[in-house]
Amino acid sequence: MHSRGKMWQAEVLDILRRRHGPVSAYDVLETLRKTHKNISPTTIYRALSALTKSGQVHRVESLNAFIACQCERHQHASILSICEQCGSVEESVDPDLVKGLSSVICKSGFSPMRHVIEVLGTCGSCRTGKAQS
Repeated sequence: MHSRGKMWQAEVLDILRRRHGPVSAYDVLETLRKTHKNISPTTIYRALSALTKSGQVHRVESLNAFIACQCERHQHASILSICEQCGSVEESVDPDLVKGLSSVICKSGFSPMRHVIEVLGTCGSCRTGKAQS
C-alpha cells in the first residue's frame, strides 16, 4: 500500500509540474481519471497532503489550488505572488522576512505552525502586455 501511495504522489506531482499555473484537486482527479478510471478523490487528497507536508507542493490558499514547488530546497516558507490577470503563481523565498514575521507574532505568545504568504497583484508580463495564454 505504501508504494501505491508513492506512485500516486509521483503522478500528482508530474501533473502539477506540467501545468503553468495553480491546479485544483478536482482538476488533478479529472486528469488522472483519463488513465485510471476508478481513482477516488480520497487518493488525490492523500497524495496532495503528503506532497504538501514534504514541501514538494504548495497549497495556494486563496485559490484553493496547488502548485509544484519551484525552488530547489523544499522545506521553507514561500511567498507566492499570484497574478489576478493571467493566474500565474511565482514562488519566492526570503528567510529574513519569515524570521521577522515570526518574531512579531511570537511577541503575543502565538506559536506559528506554518506560514502562508500570498500576494495578489499583476505580474510583470501582464503589466507590460506580454502575458502568454
